[in-house]
Amino acid sequence: MRFTQKNRQQVLDQNEGHKTQSSYSAKNFSETRVYEIKDGGLNVRAESKTSWADSGRTDSYRYSADAEETKRFLRDNRDELNTDGIE
Repeated sequence: MRFTQKNRQQVLDQNEGHKTQSSYSAKNFSETRVYEIKDGGLNVRAESKTSWADSGRTDSYRYSADAEETKRFLRDNRDELNTDGIE
């Protein structure tokens, strides 16, 4: 299936409320992202931590994914999503 703009919107609408999480960890940095399909779009909540001595802190932010990030999310999570009736 190709994730055209129309197909992306249909998949988002059919999967309202779907949540998934990803995490990344490196030597001095870690990040957890929670993706949620809500109100016909993809919302992302990210929390990152750094252990650098001069900037050891935790940052948390939320944003709505742009078209390219939404497309990448749908491709990567295709098997978990309901795509019935979408060609």
